[in-house]
Amino acid sequence: MTSRAIGQSWALDAAIAQGGFDALHPQARGSLEMIGVDHSDFERVFSQVKAGAMMPKAWAGVAQQVETRAAHYRRTGFLATAADLSQRAATLWCGALGPLPVGDARRAVFREHLNRCVDHIGELRGGRVRRVALDFEGGHLYGLLHLPAGEVRAAPAVILGPGMDMLKEHFLSPAERYYTSRGMVALSIDGPGQGETRESGVTVGVTNSERALARWIDYLTGLPEVDADRIGMFGVSMGGYWGHRLAAVDRRLAALASFEGVTGEFATIFERAQPSFKRNYLQMSGYTDEEAFDRELVPRLPLGDLVRDIACPVLIGIGEFDELSSLEEIIASYERITAPKEIRVYENEFHPLGGVAAEMMRFGADWLERVLAGELAEPGRDERYYVRCDGEVTEGTAEPDWWRGAVPSALRASRSE
Repeated sequence: MTSRAIGQSWALDAAIAQGGFDALHPQARGSLEMIGVDHSDFERVFSQVKAGAMMPKAWAGVAQQVETRAAHYRRTGFLATAADLSQRAATLWCGALGPLPVGDARRAVFREHLNRCVDHIGELRGGRVRRVALDFEGGHLYGLLHLPAGEVRAAPAVILGPGMDMLKEHFLSPAERYYTSRGMVALSIDGPGQGETRESGVTVGVTNSERALARWIDYLTGLPEVDADRIGMFGVSMGGYWGHRLAAVDRRLAALASFEGVTGEFATIFERAQPSFKRNYLQMSGYTDEEAFDRELVPRLPLGDLVRDIACPVLIGIGEFDELSSLEEIIASYERITAPKEIRVYENEFHPLGGVAAEMMRFGADWLERVLAGELAEPGRDERYYVRCDGEVTEGTAEPDWWRGAVPSALRASRSE
């Protein structure tokens, strides 16, 4: 744990006690709903939470209740209801797992519940959700393959990349709602440092995330259900960052939709944001020495000019006041991309994009579907939008209206390079 996480834990607990989950992630409830956390489950979890240490207990308690209800419907033959409840329970077990450190014995117990829920979903959905494990660098990569109903041949496929504190199972609901229902194949993954992949011993470094993603592309190209020329990626937060790294080195990626991606500097996320982000990344990377982490890993993480090597179309969505990334840095990184590109800045939104979560999830899938169908890829394409709270969209620029045309010094400096 970082020194800041230890020294400031009281402040986070006080904020949670007074402001609930919004104290950690402003407006994130909308995002949780889009990944399958039912509003009633959310209320039951956070009615019990007054400090960070209470979260695993609350998530696990409600998860067990929903899983028990799913078992009842499965026994009595109401299989569609059982599948829906198993999906709800799986998402809740993700919440229980998330705050626990690697090596905590409770993780294995919660993981057993989570995997059992996923197995039931696969069985009740006719085998359309399948667990996948690939050998990788002395450990294993874990993923979930999501298939459309019926006969599927040479369909477009999308890799669903979770953020640093997410798991592949967080995409159970979005995969079905936004991708397989449209005839697309989806693959949700635990990247290096995440979920079961971390538990197998695979930590995240600087470049092994793109090697792992390339391994998943190898897997997808070998499936008869997938068109190898139409593989895209939807990445959230650090998933968007890792997607940028993949797009810069692997020409097989045909499209990238990145929302909330940390594509600028890393001082904000690790030194100015709440300390849980740095604590999580230390565990993901296997570092126990914070000074070594700051010296050896952090300076190598910013993308810098690597994004100039991206060749596929890129979509970037970011909140105007994302607390993990400076908007000026995000726009500067976007401007280095020479591939067909589009950026949307959402007014008054924070990192979770909770106020526009439903729009963001659907739009990301819609955009990917069009690009994988051969659209929106003309050379020189550069679409910029400032999406305002009043429903209007300012076209031709992603810069907030209140800047009044004055470019902040950080962005102005990057443009003069």
